[in-house]
Amino acid sequence: MSTNPNDRFKGYRGKGLELLQRLDVGVWEEVEVKTTRGAYQGILLPRSETADDRHIVLKLDTGYNIGVSAETVIEFISRGRHEAHYQIPEKQFPYDPAKPTVKLLGTGGTIASRLDYRTGAVIPAFSPGELYGSVPELADICNIQTEKLYAVFSENMGPEQYIGLATAVVRSIEEGADGIVIGHGTDTMHHTAAILSFMVQNPPVPIVMVGSQRSSDRPSSDAALNLMHAALTAAHSDIAEVMVCMFGPTSDQYGLLHRGTRVRKMHSSYRSTFRTIGDIPVATVSRTEVKPLRDDYRRRDRTRKVQLDAVYDDRATILYYYPGMKPDLIDALVDNGYRGIIIAGTGLGHVNKPLYPAIQRAIAKGVHIYMTVQTLWGYVQMYVYDTGRDLMEMGIVPAGNMLPEVAFMKLGWALAHSDDRDEVKRIMLTPIASEITEREPPDSYLVLQGGLPEVESFVKSHRM
Repeated sequence: MSTNPNDRFKGYRGKGLELLQRLDVGVWEEVEVKTTRGAYQGILLPRSETADDRHIVLKLDTGYNIGVSAETVIEFISRGRHEAHYQIPEKQFPYDPAKPTVKLLGTGGTIASRLDYRTGAVIPAFSPGELYGSVPELADICNIQTEKLYAVFSENMGPEQYIGLATAVVRSIEEGADGIVIGHGTDTMHHTAAILSFMVQNPPVPIVMVGSQRSSDRPSSDAALNLMHAALTAAHSDIAEVMVCMFGPTSDQYGLLHRGTRVRKMHSSYRSTFRTIGDIPVATVSRTEVKPLRDDYRRRDRTRKVQLDAVYDDRATILYYYPGMKPDLIDALVDNGYRGIIIAGTGLGHVNKPLYPAIQRAIAKGVHIYMTVQTLWGYVQMYVYDTGRDLMEMGIVPAGNMLPEVAFMKLGWALAHSDDRDEVKRIMLTPIASEITEREPPDSYLVLQGGLPEVESFVKSHRM
């Protein structure tokens, strides 16, 4: 136990610190807190150094944390001290020569973690021993090897990390891994899944990206189950593609495997946040098996030679059109040296007429401009209205049903190969990993609008 008296009030300051000192109670004490709004019981936790000074934090018996305003506290009743260290136990990962070997590449995220209450940060666990201590079920699935490439929030992933990750994936495959799992933050996971689909072609084994919406210190965390699903897919699945593996329904019944070029994060906090757009997922995955939902996937084949094409030109950007957009935005991109622009247009692929001169100037200077739709579902169909036909005549190229972010990733990759207009167009419009499909299946567009009779009937009939 620390002898530093300040450790008794770790992270607290201002009104929170004054309260704890006045009522003579410290962190890690199990307390009953009587307030003007009711009574609560739990363990008094250290406060993050970056948090405000007006609240104290309790971990309830349910495992959830709550903040209590210091101004509402009437009394503390202490019932003992229970310090928690939140250190993931590290155990020797048992090697079994009969099991396949999965290489886990880390870029960041919180698949397995512990909480640092000094800063409030979630610290990832990553060594095989830490992973085994956190998710011992992994040993029943495969042998795990790990390599920590980066430790960044997913918004900090960029061309340098994409190239490094793709190179590490191919190297791991060539060294004999039976499958690849990539730990990644969820916010931009669909961007990375798309670019890997172009940089790593013809993979002979599964490449599975996985993350968690809720970190491992939370009772509702999806981290462990997502990791088990991803490991099972990488080790035993026959689907040799770049995929995203995350929760399917809100329960833990199964996970979904989404194709890397047709997936998107669609909710900021929902555990079932990832959705296949304009198509159906590749498969479901449970703790015991992977069940394909389609049969047009690339099969596992160890004799197939993986191809690394890890190049990227960061002079591409994406422009989300909005009503009243001014032409100086496009002019500024051109003036700053951008060579490619993906427009997420309205409807079938439209922008307003005031942009026309700027578009013409950009194309005349050799800028490659492609049109996608901000509706996400559906195809660009620029021949229907005058607006679309005018834009195509200027030189804007419709990008089929490529998702805007996927088109953005592919354009950066294409521009690294060529600046010739015809060659870039050929690369962009030649499907590599189902980023453009001939048609969208009728059951790929499902939006459940709550309150409608048919929706309520469906929900009731499927309620567990």
